[in-house]
Amino acid sequence: LPCVIRSRDSMAHDGQDLQMKPIVLPDLLTLTAAAIAPLEATLEAARIALRDQVSQEGRVSGQLIEENQTAAHGLSWLATYVYSLRQMQQWADKLHSDGAFNEMEQLIHQIAFGEYLAQVQGGIQMNQTEILRLQDLGLGQDALAALRTDAVVTLTAGGNTQTARSRLAELMQEQAGATMFGASGLEEELEMIRDQFRRYALEKVEPHAHDWHLKDELIPMEVIEELAEMGVFGLTIPEEFGGFGLSKASMVVVSEELSRGYIGVGSLATRSEIAAELILCGGTDDQKAQWLPKIASAEILPTAVFTEPNTGSDLGSLRTRAVKNETGDYEV
Repeated sequence: LPCVIRSRDSMAHDGQDLQMKPIVLPDLLTLTAAAIAPLEATLEAARIALRDQVSQEGRVSGQLIEENQTAAHGLSWLATYVYSLRQMQQWADKLHSDGAFNEMEQLIHQIAFGEYLAQVQGGIQMNQTEILRLQDLGLGQDALAALRTDAVVTLTAGGNTQTARSRLAELMQEQAGATMFGASGLEEELEMIRDQFRRYALEKVEPHAHDWHLKDELIPMEVIEELAEMGVFGLTIPEEFGGFGLSKASMVVVSEELSRGYIGVGSLATRSEIAAELILCGGTDDQKAQWLPKIASAEILPTAVFTEPNTGSDLGSLRTRAVKNETGDYEV
């Protein structure tokens, strides 16, 4: 009788497992696209169910939110999973249209859908001791049954398999030393920004990061000054206030690459970003003119301190009081 013998080595290079099954699921993009709608329907059903749980007399009750913390927290996790897969689909569609949706990208996409869909159905691991299940959000077996469409079942069963993970690991090994694995799908300008800050992190941050950590040292001013010269602290601040006026995506790329070297360096610019955003959205013209140029140049470095007497860092329990003074103005 004729037989076919396949070595593991040949399996790793022809996209099939030892049982001659394709590792990448057929018509992958159609499958993953079809899984989005039932996910979104599940999220909307969960939102409505939770709203009913935490509402009193037609309004959301802080006390009921407190009593249903796991569900309230869990809804955010579920929403994050749904939105992440939606963005994954847009990423994959764009790469496909550009002719860049190759085997590595296909496996990343497939594994992500397989894993997240499995967790949504079986339990989202919010932390080491909390697992969110749909019934925690007030959903019953009918919601779970509605979620299990043909596309969802196929991806859950065959998306995140050992064979798929092994093949992805082999492709990553073949690209050892690469800046990142899989095409980002970002525009050329953002890729240039990524390369610039990746080189900086490799040369100026990584060699010293572990020592800074062990000695509990502050980030050297030399590094902060160099980052300021590179425009890190004013990336998204409008040019009229001394910034570059770039997109939020540019800040994400810069933070990501600097964080590869050391999270302490990568988080520096995000504090300036948050402070600048608050001033831009809610500040007066005088406040914008006063503070934004100084943030952009790193003359001042914003920080965030979330702690108050009697509440600690529980921001939901913070209380403020406005008192009218003798001039008729209110002091907070």
